[in-house]
Amino acid sequence: MAGHSKWANIQHRKGRQDEKRQRVWTRVSREIMVAARTGGGDPGANPRLRLAIEKAKAANMPLTNVNHAIAKATGTLEGMSYEEVRYEGYGIGGAAIIVDCMTDNKVRTVAEVRHAFLKHGGNMGTEGSVAFQFKHCGQLIFAPGTSEDRVMEVALEAGAEDVITDDDGAIEVLTAFADFESVKKALEAAGLTAEVANVTMRADNSIELTGDDAERMQKLLDVLEDLDDTQDLFHNAAL
Repeated sequence: MAGHSKWANIQHRKGRQDEKRQRVWTRVSREIMVAARTGGGDPGANPRLRLAIEKAKAANMPLTNVNHAIAKATGTLEGMSYEEVRYEGYGIGGAAIIVDCMTDNKVRTVAEVRHAFLKHGGNMGTEGSVAFQFKHCGQLIFAPGTSEDRVMEVALEAGAEDVITDDDGAIEVLTAFADFESVKKALEAAGLTAEVANVTMRADNSIELTGDDAERMQKLLDVLEDLDDTQDLFHNAAL
């Protein structure tokens, strides 16, 4: 199955995150805290916490920071209490956007998200206004040049739902949420390490934007992602 090219978008976002490591660490710390608070501080019994710790390792976050975040969440240390909140809206050309935040002040956060949408040509929607266009699933993306046959063989044998080859040669493996870890481990055991491996909200369809529209959409996405409380950002724009 062929898909739209997304490799450039992935590299753009990864480059921005590399430039802002401290912000990445802050977001990962929040994710660890929420995961530990809701599912317990034992990674062996908490899949969400295991995934958050993997993100911390990928971001070169020190183990002391990881343990500190878990301790805060489980009550060993005092710390802020964060809650998850999701905002939905429309960008340039009607492209759908989901902004997942973790915040200690929902009034502040919603005001900042709404302002970003309005200032940069978007519109904030109501709960559920665009989420139906996305699927909650596991996603692993392999760089162009990776053996498509080998990825497909291992992934499907391990229980993946689909393997998609994008226009630029990147290979995308999709899994059910519950199967993400087992498929990821099977691929790694076969010597296949994904450039991107996470649980995500994947758009069912994309909206192609070019020229000025693409630039305006990228600006809106960058501003939303730069908000202090933004944890994850999902959209269906093909830029």
